[in-house]
Amino acid sequence: MVPRHTHIHKFLNETWSSRYHKELNPDLLTFLWSVIASIFSLGGLCGALIGGSMAIRLGRKGALLMNNIIAILASILMGISFPTGLFELLIAGRFLIGINSGVGLCVQPLYIGEFAPKHLRGGLAMGTSIFLTGGILTGQIIGLRELLGGEKHWPLLLSSSCIPAVAQLLFLPWFPESPRYLLIDRGDELSCAKALKRFHGSSEYRREMEDIQRECFALDGEKPRKPWQLFTDPAVRWQLITVIVMTMGQQLSGINAIYFYATYVFEQAGIVAEKIPYVTLGTGVCECLTALSCGLLIDYVGRRCLIIGGYLLMTLWCTVLTFSLTYQELYSWVPYMSMMCVFAFILSFGLGPGGITNTLTAELFVQSSRPAAYMIAGTVSWISFFTVGMLFPFIVNGLKQYCFVVFLLECFFVAAFIFLIIPETKNKSFLEIKKEFNKLNFGRNARKKETELYERRQLQDEFLKVSA
Repeated sequence: MVPRHTHIHKFLNETWSSRYHKELNPDLLTFLWSVIASIFSLGGLCGALIGGSMAIRLGRKGALLMNNIIAILASILMGISFPTGLFELLIAGRFLIGINSGVGLCVQPLYIGEFAPKHLRGGLAMGTSIFLTGGILTGQIIGLRELLGGEKHWPLLLSSSCIPAVAQLLFLPWFPESPRYLLIDRGDELSCAKALKRFHGSSEYRREMEDIQRECFALDGEKPRKPWQLFTDPAVRWQLITVIVMTMGQQLSGINAIYFYATYVFEQAGIVAEKIPYVTLGTGVCECLTALSCGLLIDYVGRRCLIIGGYLLMTLWCTVLTFSLTYQELYSWVPYMSMMCVFAFILSFGLGPGGITNTLTAELFVQSSRPAAYMIAGTVSWISFFTVGMLFPFIVNGLKQYCFVVFLLECFFVAAFIFLIIPETKNKSFLEIKKEFNKLNFGRNARKKETELYERRQLQDEFLKVSA
């Protein structure tokens, strides 16, 4: 959430003048503004790199609680930057809130994916995307100039990020730790059973307990792995490739280009410039509604159908938008076609890649590899986000509206990759999903791996019967 750049520019000019008694050089002003805007991405990258380690050492819940302290500290620094006249505090606050975002996007879906029952795992994991889009919409609303987007109140706008952090600090301690983390990572079977009873109820927890015990037995005491270990392990080769392709595809899909062109499209449709921020709220509403819809459909329709359908629809809208922007002035109705494409693209993104990418990252790996996989996915995501931010202005200047041709090709490629590689994960345990990928990872040797896994399951079932 960044207030209008004119307010930040004025703050930087006034601070520099009062401190050094001279005007701020325009080039230095542009540099400082760029640092304030981009330092968030650098913080996000750092957060992604440490998020998995925090989840292993502090536990999933402990990492989230610690992350809230980072958010509160960031809010304080950004809030006091204006009254103290220290723009350095604004930069530091933006960096810390970036770390908070990077850690949160790594640990939160990890926590939810581990305690959710497999028949509801998709819908519950979509909670991350639902609240993320809800937060974006809330930021768009309170960022209006009539509320906190005005010149006097922008420090309060930046400090408002502490509200969800304080709420989570108050309520999260009442929730149990991830049952899978307690049993597989900590070896605490009693605490795992207690956590499962609270999450699933006394009558339903045994089925989940047996599933976790099977995974624990299959891992045979394997410790949480480091990110670089996944790159050398043939057992997770295609899972890792899949996560990297999906994460890059999400960031390079053209969603940023859509938002960039939205203002121009709305102006061409005849909307007054002063009213465009209110129309832009419609894009936030679209994302929020599609995240909710995806959460309701994911456990019924399946992951493959939604994400492939989303990318194919985005390919279609990129094609239509390229033509409509090219012939924008030829017919009076064409600007409205462009406007429709903007909203349709955002709806398609939210229904597919926007929410399901994080869900699949949790499902494609077993317990020992999952934190490292999220670290890799987060790193790729933030690097892609930063790269798009750096290169996108040059792409637009060079290709104009034809930049969407690049994005439509990328969307089609990712859809084809998912269709050929990723199996359906709906209602499957993590071990069943791993078995599906063994066919890709080991080829002819997959049968041998499946036999070994079957024998281990038989031994585990016998052990469970004896212990019962």
